[in-house]
Amino acid sequence: MTTELEKQQNGDLYDAHDPIFKQYKDEANHFLMVYNQTPYDQADKRRTLLEQSLGSIGKNVTVGTPFLCDFARNIHLGDKISINMNCSLMDSAEIRIDGETMVAPNVQIYTGTHPVPLSDRLNDQWASHPEQHFVRTRSLPVHIKHGCWIGGGVIILPGVTIGEGTVIGAGSVVTKDIPDHVVAVGNPCHVLRKIEE
Repeated sequence: MTTELEKQQNGDLYDAHDPIFKQYKDEANHFLMVYNQTPYDQADKRRTLLEQSLGSIGKNVTVGTPFLCDFARNIHLGDKISINMNCSLMDSAEIRIDGETMVAPNVQIYTGTHPVPLSDRLNDQWASHPEQHFVRTRSLPVHIKHGCWIGGGVIILPGVTIGEGTVIGAGSVVTKDIPDHVVAVGNPCHVLRKIEE
């Protein structure tokens, strides 16, 4: 029988309230409570907390506070990355940010999504266990490639890949893949122009 974790990792619909996900969230919440209360001048402690909790982390990485995430374990950061304050990385699937990327304040990255029809969102167990909350979820990875600049307040939706060297303008909502070396803006985010190096 396929577990809820296996369904999640395969990109299938799964029950997000399965005990394994509660455990992951509890671990992440403990990490966030400590990390968000650790002063900037305690850089070694902040680094250790990130190393212990994230999926992987490169050299010369800063993650501003307050910082929010879902599991932490599915976040993979390359070298020389700056994530500014008040960013939310909802990592029920993998979030991979390649090196030399800047993420401005208030950026939100989502990997979890749900079916649109209500009958598809509600798990069959709902009827037999009305006291519990069963909602079907699907998680799709997000990849931000090398050398990007993600502007303030950008929202990146599940399953999106942002190409190498690309700039996403402040306030954009990225609903689909964006190619390499472009400036892209708007809601929905679209290519404004090519970047000529």
